[in-house]
Amino acid sequence: MIFRQVTHDDLGCASYLVGDEDAGVAAVVDPKLDVEEYLALARYMGVRIAHVLETHNHADHVSGHGRLAAATGAAIHIHRDAAPDYDHEPFGDGWELELGSVRVRALHTPGHRPEHTAFALTDTARGPEPWAVLTGDSLFVGDIARPDLAVEKTEGARGVFRSLHEQLLRLPDACEVWPAHLGGSLCGGPGMDMKVSSTIAYERAHNALLQEADEAEFVRRVTASLGPQPPNFEAIVAVNRGPLEPRRVAIDPLTARQVDEARAAGPADRRPCAPTCSSTTPTSPAPCATRPCGRASAPSSPGLPIATARRCSSGATTTTPSAPPTSPARSGSATSAATWPAG
Repeated sequence: MIFRQVTHDDLGCASYLVGDEDAGVAAVVDPKLDVEEYLALARYMGVRIAHVLETHNHADHVSGHGRLAAATGAAIHIHRDAAPDYDHEPFGDGWELELGSVRVRALHTPGHRPEHTAFALTDTARGPEPWAVLTGDSLFVGDIARPDLAVEKTEGARGVFRSLHEQLLRLPDACEVWPAHLGGSLCGGPGMDMKVSSTIAYERAHNALLQEADEAEFVRRVTASLGPQPPNFEAIVAVNRGPLEPRRVAIDPLTARQVDEARAAGPADRRPCAPTCSSTTPTSPAPCATRPCGRASAPSSPGLPIATARRCSSGATTTTPSAPPTSPARSGSATSAATWPAG
């Protein structure tokens, strides 16, 4: 099993790469805007990022789900109540995603936001029970989520209380807690710790708000201690719910596994560019000003290009075979590279 936490220390945010090295597949949960670190980790581990999971529409930072999807062809998954404007695969409580021997199970945990979802992780090669839960903005180390960024604060606090007691605190005591925020984030309260993880048992015993069994008193305490809301949080939520960021990022070099998969999918399309940007051909019906006339990867193998793209004199994009790089990859030497143009 692959499990890596990636932090954005300036904002106190945490994201995760989860997958199965043997199966060569992985998912990223709550990606930050700069996605190069996930791509580098995936290359090093020899896996393909096939899925992007969001715990919710974030209010304190812009998500990198669009850039990651553009770079890898990954599907984006988010709870159906999020209702974003981009192409995605919605899910509900209890939905499961198989990543080789790794099972990801959705636990709907509204309160912070109506769509908020935690993800329980099970390594089926070792046991049937979840060993970790990615709690997003529901349960933090030493604190709980603030309830006032999407709904009226009292309603939100009630939702947080029920999500904690009906979902998260029913997980095994030994289950590790990996949140989406660390100390310093405005999405939690003053009790948030700089520690990157905890366990269900430790939080139950030492998180003061989890020890409050009365819902009304819990709501009173949570709403009385709220700090300032994140600046421009409504605008950030709107960006994260809106159309995907289209800019593509470099994704080279490929691992030996990825090269083999791309070759198995078929050869790359290396048709020449149209003579001018206003012309069309039977094989390239759209003007090349709006559509690349050379594709760097076969349609059945998104995110696994085996050619290098370049600009032609007409302003469109064509492809040429790439030269083998000299840097080795973990699972073997990479034998090809790809660079996507911006835009």
